[in-house]
Amino acid sequence: MVRPIELRIPDGRMAFGDVPERVDALLQEAVAARHDEARCEALLWQAHQAGPRVLPVFFALYKFYFNRARYADAERVALIGLDGAAALGGWPADWRLLEAGGTDWPAPGAPRFALFTLKALAFIRLKRGLFAEANELLAKLERIDPDDHVGWRVIAGLARDVAGEG
Repeated sequence: MVRPIELRIPDGRMAFGDVPERVDALLQEAVAARHDEARCEALLWQAHQAGPRVLPVFFALYKFYFNRARYADAERVALIGLDGAAALGGWPADWRLLEAGGTDWPAPGAPRFALFTLKALAFIRLKRGLFAEANELLAKLERIDPDDHVGWRVIAGLARDVAGEG
């Protein structure tokens, strides 16, 4: 049996896809263990092993790492998640090759996950001091999501502030 999982973000509900019960149980166990970093991390990776193409697991993993200021790990997981979304969505794995008309980017599932993860990756790179790379991601988001369905303009504003342009 498969249960849908929805993750809340500031601009409303966002569905990244269905989560098998076993994977969902591991994700819920990881949430319960969030104060035990090693156990939480192990459970998240168990969830990934149980569902290697389940996009919400990638979200949980890169958010886990980001919240612990483990930005290199967060970036690595976000890039792996983008590859998984590309495989599911049928677009190029290299995000630099994505086009505005390539898919319905705001649509639930892999497309919306890709947008949200590109936004997260831009923020991760800002936190790592990789400003040019962050701005490259934001420029791509401006082209493929001009209506800002995932709130990337907030990160663009932070990037401008860091550069002294805000």
